[in-house]
Amino acid sequence: MRTDKEKAFTLRRSGKSYKAISRELTIPLGTLAGWFKNQTWSTEIRDRLAKESSFSSPEKLKLLAAVNKQRWEAWRENYRTQAVKEFPVLKKDPLFLAGLMLYWGEGGKDMKNGTVRLTNSDPDMIKLFNLFLQALGIQKDKIKIRLLLYPDLIDTVQKNFWAKVVGIKPNDLKKSVFIKGRHPTRRLSYGVCNIEVYSQGLKEKIMKWLGLYKKELI
Repeated sequence: MRTDKEKAFTLRRSGKSYKAISRELTIPLGTLAGWFKNQTWSTEIRDRLAKESSFSSPEKLKLLAAVNKQRWEAWRENYRTQAVKEFPVLKKDPLFLAGLMLYWGEGGKDMKNGTVRLTNSDPDMIKLFNLFLQALGIQKDKIKIRLLLYPDLIDTVQKNFWAKVVGIKPNDLKKSVFIKGRHPTRRLSYGVCNIEVYSQGLKEKIMKWLGLYKKELI
């Protein structure tokens, strides 16, 4: 092996970049690329150096953040576009409109998280929203239900009640959360039910559908 090639390999194994080796040994970058192209260990060094470089440069970090932001916005816009296309047909379905109106009044609107959540003590409202989610193609195992209960309520009794309402097994409900109310003598018979599904795409659609329907109503 040529003396300069041996030195190049030594420098490369120490973690030097092609440019650093080229400057030190005055060897063309093309020559170095040819020497190292079939060396797995050299490829690993390349990937590590590239990663370190991306995190050490503020400009590259800003560029990466901008690219990710554009990619994320394009992803969200894709769901909003789908919502616009689907709305003319969906708005003819009473269940769709009922679920949409429930979410308008009771659903979580914060777009910083991707959780579609509705919380209420009315069994019929929870049942209807559950049907709404399933009608939109959400699988039953993706729909999470949790109860908010006062300390004097019996967990198993409430779970049996709400499980029957939504058509699942009591054991399928998440662990209940016990809360303290301001009025110790005022209790909701079956507590409060929280129904949710994590889907940023669905949340984008729902908020877009709400905007479209508002335009038709107001």
